[in-house]
Amino acid sequence: MKSKDFVVARNELQQCKLIETELPDAEALPPEALLVKVDRFAFTANNITYAVMGDELKYWHLFPTPHGFGIVPVWGFGDVIASKHPNIAAGERLFGYFPMASHLVIEAADVSKRGLRDAAAHRQVAAPVYNLYARVTGDAAYEGRQGDLQALLRPLFMLSFLVDDFLAENADFGARTALLSSASSKTAFGLAHLLHSRGIKVIGLTSAGNTGFVSSLSCYDDVVTYDRVTSLPASAPVAFVDMAGSSALRAELHRHFGEQMKYSGRVGLTHRATEADEPVLPGAKPRWFFAPDQIRKRAKEWGPGGIDQRFGVAWTGFAPLLDKCLTVVESRGPEAVQQVYLDTLKGRVPPEQGHMLSLAG
Repeated sequence: MKSKDFVVARNELQQCKLIETELPDAEALPPEALLVKVDRFAFTANNITYAVMGDELKYWHLFPTPHGFGIVPVWGFGDVIASKHPNIAAGERLFGYFPMASHLVIEAADVSKRGLRDAAAHRQVAAPVYNLYARVTGDAAYEGRQGDLQALLRPLFMLSFLVDDFLAENADFGARTALLSSASSKTAFGLAHLLHSRGIKVIGLTSAGNTGFVSSLSCYDDVVTYDRVTSLPASAPVAFVDMAGSSALRAELHRHFGEQMKYSGRVGLTHRATEADEPVLPGAKPRWFFAPDQIRKRAKEWGPGGIDQRFGVAWTGFAPLLDKCLTVVESRGPEAVQQVYLDTLKGRVPPEQGHMLSLAG
């Protein structure tokens, strides 16, 4: 039996192809292992960030491939088609971090009623959160459109939730206004919703082509195109959350706001325009926000279930907004997967679209 794997050249992301890899027969699975058929998965600009940061954050290690290539990780659903674990039956449905592939072998560990962990040695180099799978068989929250929204936005909204929590914990670094670049991105408007709910003024920075969409969202107090950022008043403290990853934009904002730039957090790379050597800029030093660090901190402080409980409340407030602003587009087959991948890589996917993909024809 073979798996169809969609791989990309790690140093030239536009190069991509489909390869086949051998899978073990059901009887030859290692003890307590599962053979999972990947049913469908979400693909967003955030997955491009995973690819760009693949070496630095060890994402390429999660799903081994031939030298020079990598599999972009995605959030989605898989069905167990063979099991060597006594407490997991064939037919179970899992939600979690999958490869862009047709199959995955999971070495199941820490199995509970709610989920399990992949204990494969090569997966332990990345943050633990990426190795967890929820058992969602028969759970209405993970079926139909609700399931699509879980795959498309729940992981991204978790990032929004953690950034908002970090900012709130630090009293927003003294700022009452937040600037969000790539404001049309799903992580950005999730964060905008949370900040707006706390009374923070949120200014969305976006391209001219996305202005209409961003303006239609109820969570931005103002929308400014990239060519007009220096028109913003620079007399009050601001916090900048950068989803775009543009060195030029970051430098322009820092020089415009100067010492009023109280926080400059790097979260995404939708523009993929970061220079290797950036100059020292006025204001707060730009720094990466690494979600697993905040998860570990809050898990310790809030105790078992604390993050899930608080996130659940936040998600309940956010999810109803998605019916107004998100159209789910489903595509199947290798050619369709490649097209959506390349369109996303080149920034050609309209912000109101959310893509659910499958390598199955």
